[in-house]
Amino acid sequence: MTALSTVFGRIGPVVTRGGRSDATDGLAIPVGQQLAADGLDAVLAVDRAAVDLVLAVRRPLLTKFMTSVTGIGSAASVAVLLGLFYLAGWKREFALAGVALVPTGIVVVTLMGAVQRPFPPSPVCMTGDTGMAPHSFPSGHAAAATVYALVARRSAVLPFAVVTGLAALVAVSRIYLGTHYLSDTVAGVAIGVGGFALALVVLDRFGDRLPPGFAGNH
Repeated sequence: MTALSTVFGRIGPVVTRGGRSDATDGLAIPVGQQLAADGLDAVLAVDRAAVDLVLAVRRPLLTKFMTSVTGIGSAASVAVLLGLFYLAGWKREFALAGVALVPTGIVVVTLMGAVQRPFPPSPVCMTGDTGMAPHSFPSGHAAAATVYALVARRSAVLPFAVVTGLAALVAVSRIYLGTHYLSDTVAGVAIGVGGFALALVVLDRFGDRLPPGFAGNH
């Protein structure tokens, strides 16, 4: 339970509280708490191992490369890519990415403010638009990159393999640079997948209300 209260301080008290006023509560709640604590401890152990690996392999040249790559998932890059989609006339790609990134961004910002997880040890400090996120959990860069990879999967103009490769590099770069733990990045990917799935539903149900051809075939 120590990890539960230390790493996720705002969540820990909520999880550790629970009624034990009767026999049923006394049996069920501690078991649930223990399972949650054990699961979280396992995740944190993997996170620590990933940090140790990163610190062992970090090199100046590789750090420069990762710093350059990680900017692809930044807020500025997201806006630029959306603008390029619009100017190129890629209406389906523009609609999918635009709709998916809205809930994705909301979830990322909300969780960052709620969890406020500290950064991994020895992060690589960056400046400018590729700078650090306010908190470690979850990775907004990984979430945005995942959205674009999934958009490319359904696109006739975007090279899926290239976009997916870049998205994977962005996710890895967040761990390498010490801006996020492995679990933060995995959570970011999951949020991106969820945002994209929601975009598909929204465009399928309400796409006909958009200007003609805006969302393409859906």
